[in-house]
Amino acid sequence: MTFSRQGLTAALTIACAMAGAVVPAAAETIKVGILGPFSGPFAHYGALFKDGAEAYISAQGGKLAGKEVELIYRDTGGPNPGQTRTLAQELIVKDKVDYLGGFVFTPNALAVAPLIQQSQTPTVIFNAATSAITDKSEFFIRTSYTLWQVTVPLAQWAARNNIKKVVTAVTDYGPGIDAETAWKSEFTKQGGTVVESIRMPIATTDFSPFVQRIKSSGAQAVYTFLPGGPPNLGFVKAYNENGLAKAGIQFLGTAETDEFDLQKFGDAALGLTTAFHYSAAHDSPANKAFIAALRKRDPSAVANYASVGAWDGMFVIHKMIEATGGRRDGLKAIAAARTLQWESPRGPVRIDPKTRHIVQNVYLRKVEKVGPMLVNMEVQSFGPQIDYGLDK
Repeated sequence: MTFSRQGLTAALTIACAMAGAVVPAAAETIKVGILGPFSGPFAHYGALFKDGAEAYISAQGGKLAGKEVELIYRDTGGPNPGQTRTLAQELIVKDKVDYLGGFVFTPNALAVAPLIQQSQTPTVIFNAATSAITDKSEFFIRTSYTLWQVTVPLAQWAARNNIKKVVTAVTDYGPGIDAETAWKSEFTKQGGTVVESIRMPIATTDFSPFVQRIKSSGAQAVYTFLPGGPPNLGFVKAYNENGLAKAGIQFLGTAETDEFDLQKFGDAALGLTTAFHYSAAHDSPANKAFIAALRKRDPSAVANYASVGAWDGMFVIHKMIEATGGRRDGLKAIAAARTLQWESPRGPVRIDPKTRHIVQNVYLRKVEKVGPMLVNMEVQSFGPQIDYGLDK
């Protein structure tokens, strides 16, 4: 494991703060620091984390394992590893949190690895989707997904459905590169050809030049990954306005038809195909209870992959509190989390004891209209999927 100079300095600060500490008695109030964007273009993620986490606690009667829980929110803005590291250090040293959660962007999650390793602070990833994250500290647990996990079954499906030539078009940062690598690895293994690989800068707002390259590539489909929010809307708009669907170039994605933005697409989204681990249209008692708990707290709350990642993240924290009796014991908490399995709003899930990443069903989804509303309709389950990226 390699630490940066800044990471080592922060870790030493934590070590000094912990020097001479004794095993604490069970806390009356458990403190959970949640880091995410609460301002800027990705602020909706922070709101979704807040909705999911607070709805879970409310659904448990306001306490977890008989303990009061204080959620302490910190705004990381966008991809900002330096700021995230500073905020995490303050939460650990000054606020003395028992657990950390949140994290939208991979660079931000990676930045805190030295801190949580030194302080033995269990940290639950609600979103960040690069496979390598959980390798960087034994105190990471992930309740979201990885791009390898949702991409491999989609590539297999495409090959089975006579799609031979594909362009990959991804945002140029950790998860996008993971997505591109996963698609290339599996699709070529299945006999397909990637005719071009396009990486788009994270600040891109005009996708037309990239979409024109896709249109002229001779591909039968485009596999894409973009971070949630404005990039999704911009890319799908360019896909339609430049006539890719009419040209017979199929759209294959993951989170691009996210429920937070779905209604904004209008009929342009109809028929878009994605492979993902959650849909608000998932038909199960657990999902209905999740949506009801969200709406009870806030009638405008959105059930999507970020809010369900936070909901399940708080379930994991709940079970760690239960296992430790409310005492600060990171090793015991992580040991308990490694054995968890439960019925999530997304379906049956478990934590892989080796990778500390969630194993879950992945579903093929198509955007359909139900009454006046667009939904990600699950048309096929690929069954339980591991994080294939951690096997590479």
